[in-house]
Amino acid sequence: MLKSLANLLFPVTCPGCDGLLLEGETIVCTACRHSMPFTQHHVDVHNETAKKFYGRLHLEHASALVYFHKEGIVQELIHNLKYRKQQQVGRLMGEWYAPQLKDVAALQTVTDVIPVPLHPKKLRERGYNQVTEFGRAVAQGMGVHYNEAILLRTSYTKTQTQKNRELRAGIINSAFDVKYTDADAGKHFLLVDDVITTGATLEACGKLLLQIPNAKVSIVTIAYAHS
Repeated sequence: MLKSLANLLFPVTCPGCDGLLLEGETIVCTACRHSMPFTQHHVDVHNETAKKFYGRLHLEHASALVYFHKEGIVQELIHNLKYRKQQQVGRLMGEWYAPQLKDVAALQTVTDVIPVPLHPKKLRERGYNQVTEFGRAVAQGMGVHYNEAILLRTSYTKTQTQKNRELRAGIINSAFDVKYTDADAGKHFLLVDDVITTGATLEACGKLLLQIPNAKVSIVTIAYAHS
């Protein structure tokens, strides 16, 4: 009764379409859930995310859960996750993807889920890392460790979307650092982010993780955007 009254006074809406959630719907409405452009990347080793890193970064696996299209449901979800503090969106996406990732042969040896980090200043400004809940849900669903201490963002940079690819890559390559111990040698790191566009950020982070002796790296994102 109290829950019904709360919903009446403060109606819960879907972050994908802004429509009211019906009884039994959680976070995302049924219509948006059924309209979601799932990629099925996890069942194709030669998927678009994997191809993005050919010749750039050696990966065990790479995939994205959904496609990102302008003016689409996924754009709305990511916007709400990133700028409106709706971290439950990231957790839901992770809960959707984890059971599928758990069955991927190449991911059976994953030991740690690593989020792409924010610079401390950006973290203070936003109040949270938009990848955290997605990463935690993936780690929990796969039964592995969530590790946000090993990869660090060392420089504060504003959005790079308007810069050319070469300049953007150069800036990003110097923006991160990795801190590891002998205990991290030989681990398989699953690097996670919200949206993959050029792949420059994930490439920079992946190369740092591969500096760890005998390390392996895989990549999973919430969304794939055509660059």
